[in-house]
Amino acid sequence: MENLNEEIHKAFEIIKEGGIILYPTDTVWGIGCDATNPEAVTKIYKLKQRAETQSMIVLMNGEKMMYNVFKNIPEVAWQILDLSEKPTTLILDEPRNVAKNIIAADNSLAIRLVKQPFCYKLLERMKKPLVSTSANISGQPTPLAFKDINPEIVKGVDYVVNLYHDKIAGKPSTIIKLTNDSQVKVIRK
Repeated sequence: MENLNEEIHKAFEIIKEGGIILYPTDTVWGIGCDATNPEAVTKIYKLKQRAETQSMIVLMNGEKMMYNVFKNIPEVAWQILDLSEKPTTLILDEPRNVAKNIIAADNSLAIRLVKQPFCYKLLERMKKPLVSTSANISGQPTPLAFKDINPEIVKGVDYVVNLYHDKIAGKPSTIIKLTNDSQVKVIRK
């Protein structure tokens, strides 16, 4: 547990200064930063060689954080989260209190609630949402293990979290889009 707390502290210090980290999520290895810092978000887009028009997922650790970002959360969102047996990303309308360059062109934001200890405790420390995008150059396959991550990505971040390097990742999360007018669309199973 000591190592976990140490890694949370190191990652937090980097994020607080506007840096970007490479870290294990509840699904795959991710690149992350403070989701309220537009300069840090831009660093991730550049590292991934990804157009800023492609939004990224944001991790949160609970209801309070969700309501800080979304004024209106459809009731069905809570039902989906309660019933989900695997990590599920929801795309919700009209986010606020996050960097503008992380919001999709249709004014939506993809979010996932996490329980995994590293992410959960880092979010608790940050008190802000955390960007989570797969640790690959845009268009390349999502790496399933730390050893599969492109060296350019590893060198391009400000800190690599030293946990679970030997663990094979799960699959990317299910993605479901919910609109304020109650439309539901499964984007990725």
